[in-house]
Amino acid sequence: MARVASVSRVRVTAEAARRFLVARQLLAPARSLEGGPGAVLEVFRRLGSIQFDPIAVAGRTHDLVLHARVAGYETGWGEQLYERRESFEAVNKGLSFVPTSDYPWFRGTQGGRAGRVLADNADVAEKVLERVRADGPLSALDFEREHGATVDWFGVRTNVVRAVLEAYAATGVLGLARREGNRRYYDVLERLVPSEALEREVPLRERFRHKMLSRYRAHGLLGASGGGDIFGGLGPAKPDPRVPDHPGRTALRVELVESGELVAVEVEGVRGTRFVLGDEVELLAAPPELPPSVAFLPPFDPLIWDRGLLGSLFHFDYVWDLFFPPAKRRFGWYVLPLLFRDRFVGRIEPRIDRDEQRVKILGLWWEEGFAPRRVEGFVDALREALRAYLRFAAAARVEWAPHLRAEKRLFPTRS
Repeated sequence: MARVASVSRVRVTAEAARRFLVARQLLAPARSLEGGPGAVLEVFRRLGSIQFDPIAVAGRTHDLVLHARVAGYETGWGEQLYERRESFEAVNKGLSFVPTSDYPWFRGTQGGRAGRVLADNADVAEKVLERVRADGPLSALDFEREHGATVDWFGVRTNVVRAVLEAYAATGVLGLARREGNRRYYDVLERLVPSEALEREVPLRERFRHKMLSRYRAHGLLGASGGGDIFGGLGPAKPDPRVPDHPGRTALRVELVESGELVAVEVEGVRGTRFVLGDEVELLAAPPELPPSVAFLPPFDPLIWDRGLLGSLFHFDYVWDLFFPPAKRRFGWYVLPLLFRDRFVGRIEPRIDRDEQRVKILGLWWEEGFAPRRVEGFVDALREALRAYLRFAAAARVEWAPHLRAEKRLFPTRS
């Protein structure tokens, strides 16, 4: 659909906003995109990037994002794109997988902490780069440990080789060739990125503009600011002489609105102005009816980014308890919100036991007032979601915690 540049502001009901977000997030219904690795590329096209997190107790974040949207998703599909150089790792809100075609907007820039690490360890940096050029891809464990003045974020002296490799990646000299568990292998970018993307130069201002638009694309209805790090890495809100050629986030957002790439939105019951992509205004005005389906969403799923909007629009209070000591957790350590149609109805705490080929359900909590048996279509939808999760986990059975006997009877599953 063509961009609707003439629309200056849209007003929508809360129900329409919820249905819109679920539909444009490719969750209506969940796990419905067909086409294997090609469907993964469709998710990239819609969301722009997918955040990465190495914690794998319930599945890694990017795999869970894709599992929620792609029919029969297998973790190898995402890895195929990475190995074929159709995606790469870059910082976009957090460490993320980004389509390789977007490399010119995400290339590293010399300076900051990474530049200081290379300058402070010039001799080691030179030797490391020469070796990677000759033998790469290599990990930090392929080198003798080197110590120096460089410290990590906690002030602890770190392996200089690891720090240098990370700094080269941050400054756009090296890139991640592959991961083996949590071990990262680096290679020179000439062997990782197509020459046409590597050679294209994009002005710094345009890079920030592109990245800002990518945040709105990933979520669908963000405001001008947000909690956490929604707009982290996009520079200051106002012009800052320390960041030349950057007009500030506010001016960039104004540009996007004036060009019609973003359109201002007022949502019933939600404070502040939201923004929608210009070519999604019609979908927001007339979102589809949502079929009954359940999705397990990870903590870094783009629909979960804006915790304030979850509260005001979905009436769902979500805090990731991983960051709290056990005594202060309200729920479990790694809990996945349960999305049914356009509502968050509960939380589930699954664990994948790969050695025993089983999934353990350690906890299941319903939102106040939600009764699974009384909601048409929910029981069947959650049963199907559990069966799909079993297949995703390559598990043969579900094992329920002893206190979940009623849930075990209500939601029997087979892989």
